[in-house]
Amino acid sequence: MKHLFTLGLALTAATGTTLAQVTPTTDPALAVPPPAAPVEATPNPLTFYGFVDGYYGYDFKHANTQDRPGFLYSHDRQNEFTVNQGIIGMRYQDDKVRGAIGLHAGSYVTANYAAEDQVFKHIYEAYAGFRPFQKAWLDAGIFGSHIGFESAISKDNWTLTRSLMAENSPYYESGVRFTYEVGPKLTLTGLVLNGWQNIRENNQKKAIGTQIQWKPTDKLLINSSTFYGNEQPQDSARRRRYFHDFYITYAATDRLSVAGVFDVGKQEKAESGGKDDTWHTGALFLRYKLADKWTAALRGEYYYADRGVIINSFAPTTGSANYEVKGASLNLDYAPTSNVLFRVEGRVLDAEDRIFLQENGNTSDSYGNITSSIAISF
Repeated sequence: MKHLFTLGLALTAATGTTLAQVTPTTDPALAVPPPAAPVEATPNPLTFYGFVDGYYGYDFKHANTQDRPGFLYSHDRQNEFTVNQGIIGMRYQDDKVRGAIGLHAGSYVTANYAAEDQVFKHIYEAYAGFRPFQKAWLDAGIFGSHIGFESAISKDNWTLTRSLMAENSPYYESGVRFTYEVGPKLTLTGLVLNGWQNIRENNQKKAIGTQIQWKPTDKLLINSSTFYGNEQPQDSARRRRYFHDFYITYAATDRLSVAGVFDVGKQEKAESGGKDDTWHTGALFLRYKLADKWTAALRGEYYYADRGVIINSFAPTTGSANYEVKGASLNLDYAPTSNVLFRVEGRVLDAEDRIFLQENGNTSDSYGNITSSIAISF
């Protein structure tokens, strides 16, 4: 026994380890319990968000005004430091209920909501919804449009300014929206709306819309959206409008993404038996990541409208001239942080007719501008 004790002391001195440390315990009271599994924090269903897009634009050979051509509604001021859109809002969503309220102001609101009542034009979104059953949502109120590749928030778009097709199709809608998530790759949406980008109803008819979004792979997204309704004021003759928007996006590589967009629409003429006014438009987008914080985007576009239907007003013009424009733009983005984006874009448009007003009252069939922006989001 004495020799064992002496051997134990020698081992302790040599290794710095006691016999208690090398001998497994069999007493449950002395066993060290395993570390507890970390408890995951439950996400807060209530979130707040904000966005500010300050910009400066300059038009070449511009008219003696700060207004850009009337069919441009976003970043529509030139030679003026101003805010295109400032948004503040909050959203709530849990497993069964969701809703949102957001307010906005800026030159985009002044131009794009000019026909709305004063009490409504500063509402960016305001809706409430719930799940009637699993994988489905039913929302009612004011929300973003189901039409188009480009949204009202510039930072979410590949280019700083919007294409002609985006500027002259709905950015927002009011009504009821039913969304069904068929699976992780397919979502179906049906809508009953007050109309084509109007919050308040302007006649006794309702419009309907549909949307199909299919994402067969992580790199490919295919979208099809439709609209049908009578968009004339209460005291006007019925002129039904049919519209289809289609786009596809594809991430070709880690750096290069491409998108193709095509819209086609038709609206009845007031005269019985008259030829319907139609319009069609297409655009191609290329976006390339130059470096960690730098991205470039190229856009080519084409827009044709019989007698300027849609592009000039919500009803066909009385003139006989058609609207036909081709355009291109080049965009350079710098993102110093994840929530700040500095952008510069040059853009040219070329028309078949002299539709662009220039200095001294002259008109031209070509138009060019440059626009810069600093946007921050939270």
